[in-house]
Amino acid sequence: MRFPTAADRPRLRGATASMVRQALETGDPLPGSAGFAGAVDGQLVRDVLGREPLFIDETAESPTWAFDPVSLENPELVPAGSVVRRSQSGETDRDGLTLDERWALPDPAPVTDSAEAIAAIREVVLRSVREPDPEGLAIAFSGGVDSAVVAAGVPEAPCYVAGFDGCHDVAAARAAADAMDRELRDVEFGHDDIVRAVPDIVRTTGRSNPMDVQIALPLYFVAEQAAADGFERLAVGQGADELFGGYRKVVDPADDHRVAAGTVRRATREVIATLPKQLLRDVLTLRGVGVEPVAPLLHDRVVSAALSLPAELLATEAERKIALRRAAEGVVPESVRTAEKKAVQYGTYAARELDRLARQAGFKRRMDDHVGQYIDSLVEAESDSS
Repeated sequence: MRFPTAADRPRLRGATASMVRQALETGDPLPGSAGFAGAVDGQLVRDVLGREPLFIDETAESPTWAFDPVSLENPELVPAGSVVRRSQSGETDRDGLTLDERWALPDPAPVTDSAEAIAAIREVVLRSVREPDPEGLAIAFSGGVDSAVVAAGVPEAPCYVAGFDGCHDVAAARAAADAMDRELRDVEFGHDDIVRAVPDIVRTTGRSNPMDVQIALPLYFVAEQAAADGFERLAVGQGADELFGGYRKVVDPADDHRVAAGTVRRATREVIATLPKQLLRDVLTLRGVGVEPVAPLLHDRVVSAALSLPAELLATEAERKIALRRAAEGVVPESVRTAEKKAVQYGTYAARELDRLARQAGFKRRMDDHVGQYIDSLVEAESDSS
């Protein structure tokens, strides 16, 4: 494996080398970054939540690594929380490399004082959303509390929403932007746009399953327009649903087949464990279009505070993301703070219209994975034409 020389640097994203060295020495999984990956002192590192992608190719004549899979012939994802280094004598290795799963998320006891817990969330969330430099920054805005809190931190930045004509997310974003007195730029996409974007998303992310493509489509169109308008970075609300109990399946996990855990806190941790897979798709989609993602709600300080939340501040039958909504009082308008939001693939009609296109192309619902087959056909058609 080729490790970097002094001439190659910087080869680390998301943190300083000194911060990563300290995390290696102490075993601290949340050392104060928003995620990191790259090379430090002759070894490769990737943060505990996989907020920065990292790939290796051990099949090349001179095995190497990269931040994206497209630049490698046979990319293999480095697991989140891992260190890859040259094997020492006597160690079990893979082609001279050793993979060390170095970091795991802490499992703190819940805070017992609800007011104290909410105050802690408010402090770390507001600090994190106010940190990004507004220069060259746009906001991915859906009208929900997550993106609204992110937008509140950088009032100078324009907001963008993407969706099919008449969709829920565009209407919600317009109402929220009006309530917040914010500039909103609508990005309406149609069938031709979907057909054009799908192969690009598959190539960039390496994923062709319908769910990943449906989720990536609105993000792709927002980022594409923001980049065309001259913005280099896009702030997103990713992580809030996972960290703060935003999913219906964590409300009553003992009776929900979608999670294995039996309690709200355990189910929330189970959902948090899916972040590395989801963030890989989102980060690669955004960078593939030409913008750098900024995810302030995934900063280590926010993750640490969220892990200490008691069940009653995560999700109940009456409300979800309770602590985040309480922390947002006075930060965003009440109508926005309490608004419920659809999953992005449904709220933007991305899932509905991709299904419609598949059926129009002859891939009927009675067929096995008809949307997946349609996606494969689009990728194949583009490959044949290039």
